Amino acid sequence: MKINGQSVSRETQERLEHFVELFKKWNKTTNLVAPSTLTELWSRHVADSAQIFQLSPQPKKWIDLGSGGGFPGVITAIFLTELGDGWVDLVESNNKKAAFLRIALKETGARGAVHPVRIETASEIIRTCDAVSARALAELDLLFEYIHPWAQNNPNLKAYFNKGRDYESEVQKAHGRWQFDLVKHRSAIEADSVVLEISNLVLRR
Repeated sequence: MKINGQSVSRETQERLEHFVELFKKWNKTTNLVAPSTLTELWSRHVADSAQIFQLSPQPKKWIDLGSGGGFPGVITAIFLTELGDGWVDLVESNNKKAAFLRIALKETGARGAVHPVRIETASEIIRTCDAVSARALAELDLLFEYIHPWAQNNPNLKAYFNKGRDYESEVQKAHGRWQFDLVKHRSAIEADSVVLEISNLVLRR
């Protein structure tokens, strides 16, 4: 099996397939994603989320913000299982979604844990990390507010955000308050989309 042109082991494929079936089952009673996108679950959600790990395939300690239905947090945690190292702390304040995430991690054997807390207080519980991810959560300016505590603790922190075609305006707005390095990775899924890789984040004084 290949995802975004990269080969995936049989074990990882089986974990991803189990997650997808579990996701479909839960989505009938818990609004994890819009029903209209279910027919594109593999391409629109799984493959799009897999780009995060594929851009940084080392056994890092991740924090995934607003994990929702597990994209990209659970997908990253599944890939890390193959490495036998690394970890994903998934932050999701909605209790129903957090319950799904716990079961998804348990049944797939993925390397992660769920924290049912607000993002604003997460840094009090999860002190450090190597990388942060978020998908369809907020504009860059607010995302930077969220990750700033971890950036202060780790000057080598990197963040990876899936963004759509309007990302340029978000980047320009964020430059008003923040100093940061940016690498734009073209999406393998949608022509106008990107994954933004952020490093050296500093609040302008």
